[in-house]
Amino acid sequence: MNKITQLFNIQYPVIQAGMIWASGYKLASAVSNAGGLGIIGAGSMYPDVLREHIQKCKKATDKPFGVNVPMLYPNIEEIMQIIVDEGVKIVFTSAGNPKTWTSFLKEKGITVVHVVSSVKFALKAQEAGVDAVVAEGFEAGGHNGREETTTFTLIPMVKEKLTVPLIAAGGIATGRGMLAAMVLGADGVQIGSRFAASVESSSHEKFKQAIVNAQDGDTHVTLKELAPVRLIKNKFFHDVVALYATSPTPDDLKALLGRARAKKGMFEGDLEEGELEIGQIAGLINDIKPAGDILREIIADFEAAKQEVPAL
Repeated sequence: MNKITQLFNIQYPVIQAGMIWASGYKLASAVSNAGGLGIIGAGSMYPDVLREHIQKCKKATDKPFGVNVPMLYPNIEEIMQIIVDEGVKIVFTSAGNPKTWTSFLKEKGITVVHVVSSVKFALKAQEAGVDAVVAEGFEAGGHNGREETTTFTLIPMVKEKLTVPLIAAGGIATGRGMLAAMVLGADGVQIGSRFAASVESSSHEKFKQAIVNAQDGDTHVTLKELAPVRLIKNKFFHDVVALYATSPTPDDLKALLGRARAKKGMFEGDLEEGELEIGQIAGLINDIKPAGDILREIIADFEAAKQEVPAL
């Protein structure tokens, strides 16, 4: 039995990442209905919006789904209370100390998973009592670890030290990538970028098309002084590069970033001035299709790749 399918009571050990401006209830329910674990990304939702998405998700699927909560969230107490009130059974926490909320959630019977980018933080999450850990490599889109450790090296290093189930993330968009991660020691995978380019993703159509058009080398990690983030190289990115040439202070960088830059790009479709967060694997994504089809394709690719392994 697979540890991840057992833990979440799902058919396939595939988790759709909780991405800002992409993963509302439509995407989460579509992935859950197809046998994976759909996740609502709370990071871009006001508390009342999150409550609405959880309620709609419960109507749209009778399968397990979760909520991802970045712990830098300003209304974190209110968000956690909504999650408890609405009977959410699975929470993925990220961007913060897992000690802060894990015991609170576990006491309410909630399965808790924490996202990390290093062995050190994986062990801290395990000590905090989480049920599983997502180890995310530097290939991933959006906010990233400072260590710059890639998935291929991170997974076996975390596996060596961890006793709780391990989920690999960062640079995985196909069944072959999933198989590779599991050979390296992962019990399951979390996939973001591929699901951002799905019909049910709440991102703007122009952003989805930008993902499809992206080639290898078109993304880069920047703004490390604030929070490292992987973006498509667009006008905003080049403005950041130009500012760096002047040896800016973190305040200068904050002033350029301003407010709602990610919303502008990914949700409103401003491909020039917006922050377009996506992973390096975008170079392998060539179409926008229903999330259920994406998941079925990943599983078929995984099974086909497994059949080829003995010949190696």
